[in-house]
Amino acid sequence: MKNIRYLFYILPLLFIGCSNNELSDKNSIFESADIIKNISINITETYQIIDGFGASDCWTGNYVGKYWNEETKERIAEMLFSKKIVDGHPKGIGLSMWRFNLGGGTAEQGDNSDIDDISRRAECFLNSDGSYDWTKQSGQQYFLSKAYDYGCRDFVLFSCTPPVYYTLNGKGYSSNGNNANIKDECYDDFAKYFADVVSYFKKKNILFTKISPVNEPQYNWDSPSQEGTGWTNSEIKRLVKCLDDELTLQGLDNTMILLAETADWEYAAREKSNYGRDNVLYSFFDASSENYVGNLKHVLPILGVHSYWTDCDWNTLQTTRVAARNKADFYNVDLYQTEWSMLGDSYNDNNYPGHEKASYMDIALYMSQVIYHDLTNAGVSSWSYWTSMDMERWNHKNRFMLIKIEPYDGAYGNIMYGGTCDATKTLWVLGNFSLFIRPGYYRVGLNISNSSNSFFGSAYISPDRDRLVAVYTNITDKSIGLDCSIIGIDKKIDKVNVYTTSSTKDLQETVLSDDRFVVPAKSVVTLVYDFE
Repeated sequence: MKNIRYLFYILPLLFIGCSNNELSDKNSIFESADIIKNISINITETYQIIDGFGASDCWTGNYVGKYWNEETKERIAEMLFSKKIVDGHPKGIGLSMWRFNLGGGTAEQGDNSDIDDISRRAECFLNSDGSYDWTKQSGQQYFLSKAYDYGCRDFVLFSCTPPVYYTLNGKGYSSNGNNANIKDECYDDFAKYFADVVSYFKKKNILFTKISPVNEPQYNWDSPSQEGTGWTNSEIKRLVKCLDDELTLQGLDNTMILLAETADWEYAAREKSNYGRDNVLYSFFDASSENYVGNLKHVLPILGVHSYWTDCDWNTLQTTRVAARNKADFYNVDLYQTEWSMLGDSYNDNNYPGHEKASYMDIALYMSQVIYHDLTNAGVSSWSYWTSMDMERWNHKNRFMLIKIEPYDGAYGNIMYGGTCDATKTLWVLGNFSLFIRPGYYRVGLNISNSSNSFFGSAYISPDRDRLVAVYTNITDKSIGLDCSIIGIDKKIDKVNVYTTSSTKDLQETVLSDDRFVVPAKSVVTLVYDFE
């Protein structure tokens, strides 16, 4: 295929009317960069198709949506879902996937739930007598509806615990050790509950495309900090078989089952026994496994994995994801990254200064590193953040949220009194990916001369090949000039827009006016090439 230099096409379009002094200024800006990198993007080198980028409504979404004023709620929804760019400033990050927590009823239990933090308690549509109250989870329903209004169509219904009426201890956390906190006779009931909820929302024109029935099943969840329960692989198979039957019974052919919110990347591939809870790819997708479910009608050939704990440094990020990708390829299974926030405390990456010294931008830059490895080394088709909104407490900064919310009486105050919201750098850096890499885009080859773990990037092309998106992360304190060539496309470049997130910019848009571009120090930059 013909190697098309960006310079060849863009100069005639953008330099018409420019004076010699203007051209000299532009060249001097590039030449003043601390480092120059040659970039090659190969459109013919294709990888996974992207299904979307998302986040969840846990845990505070229900309280904010229920109790806070309309102006604040609308602003939060806009920041999460809007795709509009006005005068060079995106209104939001255009999430294309939204995860709805199907609560277990700890909110109704109140203090009897044993969960001290009320914002970690969740409501349940199901009543103790088996009837439904669809006014429950009204705050979450608000954001679900807003996501739909903004054009999001990929909705995931996920669960951390069965309804407390179905659990062995009558609680939303577990005291059943390695095994699931569910009564033996309630598997069918739990499956029916999922399907009933999907059927209800389907009538309201909102389709849950996926059900994720278990969450981090490798943990026992025996601490009353939030809803949760462990599951063995055999227990998951039993539940999934019940759920598959119920979805068929209710005619929910367009709702699929997503397994299994695996707690980290190692559980997906390693063969070491963890009470029958790891080696998940083999367990669910190898026909010789006693827990095989890959032949069920509603089970997706996709494994959902969380990026916690295997994110402490560049080498671990790489090796754990390559191992999972290799095993997933063996079983012809796609991978989703379904949860990440900066949960751990043992980060030893040379590019990260540690939690105490880290700025809000440092944390967002590290997230970009995780996204990069998940997309390129794990080859995930979808990437989701954990909590879309939360309070900033205990000096955690923006480690656990995209949007900072604060009750009127302070970060430790009563969330039911209302409050304020602010975008964080994690929101905008995720937007460097989610706003521009849309469902149906596929990843293509990108090569960086003298690549390193402090400057990296990836590229994506639209299905009709009329838009190319490249995302670069510069963790260094030096500016880096990019001299880019594009291989394998015979269309001329019409325009190139650049979106920069740094300590002083939030996806700020500029139009490229030279054949080369400088990535500022400590920034994430998205280049959007539109072809004629």
